[in-house]
Amino acid sequence: MTPQKIANRPKSRRHLWYERVMALLALANLGLVAFDLSYVPLRDFYLREFRSLTQVYDPIKAIEPHRETQRYLETVENLKVELQKPTGLQSPRVETLLQELRDRSVEMIETNPFQEANKTGTLEKIKNRMRRRIGNDSAKQSFITFWSLPYLSQNWEKWEKEIAFYNQEIQPLIATNYFRQIGETGYFDDHFWLIDIWFIIPFAIEFLARTYYIHRTRIGLTWIEAMLWRWYDIFMLLPFWRLLRIITVALRLHQAKLLNLEPVRLQVNRGLAANFAEELAEVIVIRVINQTQSSIRRGELRRLIANKEARPYIDINNVNEVEAIANLLMKITVYQVLPKIQPDLEAILKHNIDKILQSSPAYRGLQQVPGLGTIPAQITENLVREISQAAYQTLTSSLEDDPVGAELSRQLMEHFTQALGSEVQRQQTIQKIQSLLIDMLEEIKLNYVQNLSEGDLEQVLEEKRAISQIVKR
Repeated sequence: MTPQKIANRPKSRRHLWYERVMALLALANLGLVAFDLSYVPLRDFYLREFRSLTQVYDPIKAIEPHRETQRYLETVENLKVELQKPTGLQSPRVETLLQELRDRSVEMIETNPFQEANKTGTLEKIKNRMRRRIGNDSAKQSFITFWSLPYLSQNWEKWEKEIAFYNQEIQPLIATNYFRQIGETGYFDDHFWLIDIWFIIPFAIEFLARTYYIHRTRIGLTWIEAMLWRWYDIFMLLPFWRLLRIITVALRLHQAKLLNLEPVRLQVNRGLAANFAEELAEVIVIRVINQTQSSIRRGELRRLIANKEARPYIDINNVNEVEAIANLLMKITVYQVLPKIQPDLEAILKHNIDKILQSSPAYRGLQQVPGLGTIPAQITENLVREISQAAYQTLTSSLEDDPVGAELSRQLMEHFTQALGSEVQRQQTIQKIQSLLIDMLEEIKLNYVQNLSEGDLEQVLEEKRAISQIVKR
């Protein structure tokens, strides 16, 4: 290991540890943000299982006991104290407290103090439980009966059972109600920023330091461009939209090698590339088809098939492509195609010669002569074979060693092209061809362009990735 590598190794390790510390700090902040956002919806659970936590965190969310429900709970506690005295239900203060509880129960049902905390459902639970306990469909009458001296004094154990029912079924629900101040902004007061600021400050300092370093080391970058170099860190500085910090946390954990996001990045890139390629392919193909249709409508097809000398034409290779293609097709036909279909041509030729000869009385009479019946068939086969071979040799010789034949073939293709072009340029013919071509292009656009979007672009991207890996190796 070189001295330079040894010198750089501790530095890189320190840098990695710093990234990990900041990533874990960001993760802790995100966890705190998630807890803060879930605190109000889950406050009933925290109140039941972690009451000390609610005592600490309620002030952060500006949550305080609701005056009406709190007085209700305090009145019941005062009643419990009186019932524990030796006088019990005979205490003169018991009747006063029961009357107060009856009045407060009716007021609670009528004014619904749970509505401000969006806990009307809790009040409905309280009313339903009290209805079932008393056996009365009216919630008000049920509370009035429950907090009455005759009901509680039916026997010496009655009041203890009813107070136990209240402690288990009613009191925990009433205790969940709370009051929350609304600020001048029209939203509930929230002092979470007092905690969040201790995370924002170090990330703000780090962001400014990174921006300064990037601005100094990256020539030509402005301060704004340097800030955007690590745009995802900005989410850690915003006092709103705090859940967006999950982007910062995920990227920081990836950079600190505590979380591997490479598969996610590759999949996102492939998805974006697939969508972009799909849209781009459709746009390009549709654009080409539309331009072709417009060219046909403007009559460029007529000018295309017209004589070259009749219009300006740019020739890039001094070659008549039409004649060259015709000669190439002629050679392929003569040397490759005709030998393969020669038996079929001979069969057709023999069939037509036989058909002609069968119409001759002399030929039919010759077939009736004993010993000579097979001669006409042999003559026909020899004649067909000679004709096909002679025709094939004539074609090959005209292409190889017969300049006159080659010139005649060239003239034939030239005259054929001119004759075809002149015939196609007739008004009725060209209009029909244009109409058919436009319709054909429209059908291609409707039937095949959609297949571009349904094609397996994932396979194309996979092939591209494989090629890139091969090139790197």
